[in-house]
Amino acid sequence: QVQLVESGGGLVQPGGSLRLSCAASGFTFSSAAMTWYRQAPGKERELVATITIGGSTNYADSVKGRFTISRDNAKNTVYLQMNSLKPEDTAVYYCNAVTHYSHYWGQGTQVTVSS
Repeated sequence: QVQLVESGGGLVQPGGSLRLSCAASGFTFSSAAMTWYRQAPGKERELVATITIGGSTNYADSVKGRFTISRDNAKNTVYLQMNSLKPEDTAVYYCNAVTHYSHYWGQGTQVTVSS
């Protein structure tokens, strides 16, 4: 079965860093565009960063210059490096995969930025 498993979340202080990982299985990872979304309490789910099959990236304005999305096709894993974290980055972060045929979601990992 298809699985997307996020990890790496936790509690960090403002200005700190975290790296999230999303391990994929059950589909052809190299043929999927990968996206990180996040959802804070009481807010809509929002797109954070996307990486295409070819490796092109796109970011929400709120995270540009601070976050970096990358992928390792040999490991079937997508990453989100988060630097200079702010309290407003606090949210559940979800991994999403899109292929020509379907789309998939992970369960999410909690990121809390607080002093």
